[in-house]
Amino acid sequence: MGWLGSLLGRLLSSAAKRRPRHPIPDALWRDTLAACPWLDNRTESERARLRDLCALFLEDKEFHGAQGLSITDAMAVQIAAQACLPVLGFGTGSLPLRWYDDFVTIVVQPEEVLAPRTVMDEHGVVHEYEEELAGEAMPEGPVMLSWQDVRTASDAEAIAQGYNVVIHEFVHKLDLRDGVADGCPPLPAGFMGLAPRAAHAHWLDTLQTAYEGFKEACIRAERFGEAETWLDPYGAEHISEFFAVASEAYFVNRARFTQEHPTLLALFDAFYRPGA
Repeated sequence: MGWLGSLLGRLLSSAAKRRPRHPIPDALWRDTLAACPWLDNRTESERARLRDLCALFLEDKEFHGAQGLSITDAMAVQIAAQACLPVLGFGTGSLPLRWYDDFVTIVVQPEEVLAPRTVMDEHGVVHEYEEELAGEAMPEGPVMLSWQDVRTASDAEAIAQGYNVVIHEFVHKLDLRDGVADGCPPLPAGFMGLAPRAAHAHWLDTLQTAYEGFKEACIRAERFGEAETWLDPYGAEHISEFFAVASEAYFVNRARFTQEHPTLLALFDAFYRPGA
């Protein structure tokens, strides 16, 4: 194995066994579960592991309230629970948090913010505009969230629509892990019983097919008055946005997601819940 391999093995073993120094208090955790009712379908064991992972996440990350917003313990734990859910199945101890080790800061805005954007069209003309953001995941940088949108996680309407801004932005972090926002995060060895290249191709083929169908449905709804899509039409902007929008819906409204996107269910289950 060699010295370097042995050292890496010890580090991974230590991370797998890491326990939180400051466990989340019972009352605070009960309040968090109440704020995230879609966790009710998780097993008691899964919720216990999520609780520990949230405590480790809070030890590693720093929260910054913008525009005078004061971050309470309840706010931080609620965000942590939603941020940690996508990586819950990625190992024990603090191993799952390696997916988030490219940043430390989470900036929480009181409400949505306007971000300046500059794009060049196919004719070389530069257009400047402002985009309203509920959240943003910056490559190798912080995550920004609108508290106004975060707090809707417990709303029946948000759950029905499969909406969750925290999960959305942290799924972007998974996608960006390999440096490319293409809707395909790094896949584990042996993913779905396939070799690495075959697994990557299968993921992209499956997601691309679903994405193209979704874009077409969005166009028909907008231009011809057909039924609106269940998933947020924002997912039609780019395949990376489709991956994030589909993932948030997968976690908060699995039943409806299964009906709407059955071809993605097995793919997401194999990635987010291996061995389940």
